[in-house]
Amino acid sequence: MTPGRMIDAVVAEIGSTTTVVSAFDGLGGNPVFLGQGMAPTTAQNGDVLPGLEAALEQLKANMNAPGLSWRTLYAASSAAGGLFMSVHGLVYEMTARAAQMAALGAGAVVRLVTAGKMGPDELEDLLGLKPNLILLAGGTDYGDRETALHNARAIAGLGLGIPVLYAGNSQAAAGVARAFERAGQPLTVTENVYPSLDLLNIEPARREIQKLFETHIVKAPGMAHIRDMVDGPIMPTPGAVMEALRILQPDIGDVLAVDIGGATTDVHSGAQGSEDVSLIQTQPEPFFKRTVEGDLGLYINAGHLAGMIGLDSLSRELDLDAPEELNAWQPIPQSPQQYRLAGRLALEAGLTAIRRHAGTLRQIYLPEGRKSYAAGKDLSEVTTLIATGGALTRLPGRGGVLRALRDMNIADDMLYPKPQAMKVLVDRDYLMASLGVLSRGYPEAALALLKKSLSSEGLA
Repeated sequence: MTPGRMIDAVVAEIGSTTTVVSAFDGLGGNPVFLGQGMAPTTAQNGDVLPGLEAALEQLKANMNAPGLSWRTLYAASSAAGGLFMSVHGLVYEMTARAAQMAALGAGAVVRLVTAGKMGPDELEDLLGLKPNLILLAGGTDYGDRETALHNARAIAGLGLGIPVLYAGNSQAAAGVARAFERAGQPLTVTENVYPSLDLLNIEPARREIQKLFETHIVKAPGMAHIRDMVDGPIMPTPGAVMEALRILQPDIGDVLAVDIGGATTDVHSGAQGSEDVSLIQTQPEPFFKRTVEGDLGLYINAGHLAGMIGLDSLSRELDLDAPEELNAWQPIPQSPQQYRLAGRLALEAGLTAIRRHAGTLRQIYLPEGRKSYAAGKDLSEVTTLIATGGALTRLPGRGGVLRALRDMNIADDMLYPKPQAMKVLVDRDYLMASLGVLSRGYPEAALALLKKSLSSEGLA
């Protein structure tokens, strides 16, 4: 590496605690991952730029290239809370659920979901929450209009000044637009997320959410100067992971990715499922689906996870004092005992999150006899389980955790592969989110780099 070398791109992943930058070159034909730099995120000081600059300086030092420059700097961010939203629909199991799936698929954290006409308490909750973005849905096309119109007028009347995306009954769109125009509130209108009873249509809303994130993330605390350095797209980090899954799935088939983090555990899937299950499914499910479990983070929710297992059981199983270790808990484990405890908590988080993400087969008894039906996402044809994020790519002993996640359907009560049926791959270079961002401009290069990063090493 020459000191003044120009490379194609750097992607910054600006997290809530750490900023990681990854360098790439040869994106036009022979892509290579050159190295990484890391520094603490400085959003808490009101500006992420110092942390980003420090990570870039470490990248230059690691590559022995003090004059390193790049043609494009991209970014994914979950700093300043990432993208958090509220979702409002008509019936929870239909339009509200569809809108929530669109938001999650875009990489948002959904902190408030309401169904039906919003009352004073729900409006007060929204006023206190002040999300980055509001998603308003409601009604199939040419169905109920009044709920969407009522909620539009109520939300517009709060005067929040927060961007709103309308993805509900197309017949109500004009009235919704008038309500926000009269209030001087920003509104974007897109296609209905649930246009008919048997059809999900979440992709248009998902794309609009990511566009709005890129436009408005610079207004979040600590992000004010991010555009001073980043000249490529800015995406929510979980949305970037989903973009990586989108380019990978056509190449490797049905796939499941698990990211166990300090604050949440995210599960992403891209799966068609089996034709037999589709015939008995009770509700449509998106091909690409993300769930986020805010109660299963290894740092923020460590006490909750330990309580799910039982402190006495943990102490006996791991031959340690679980309450004592939790009292000294750190974002990154500091001792052999904490590594063992972190591994066991990661296992609990992964098992619980996958069980919530995957569908189930259920039996009902009717006068004509017992009938089977399927509820939730069909993962039964998934061939590959991918581990990404810090815990599943860095923890010692992660192989045992991953094998347990692969083989968790022992009772055969989930729409999930049978034990040992899936191949397990680890995002060795921790590039999945960065390559999801990079795929916007260089999809072929991003796919090639992602496949190089995925490894089965250490799982035997």
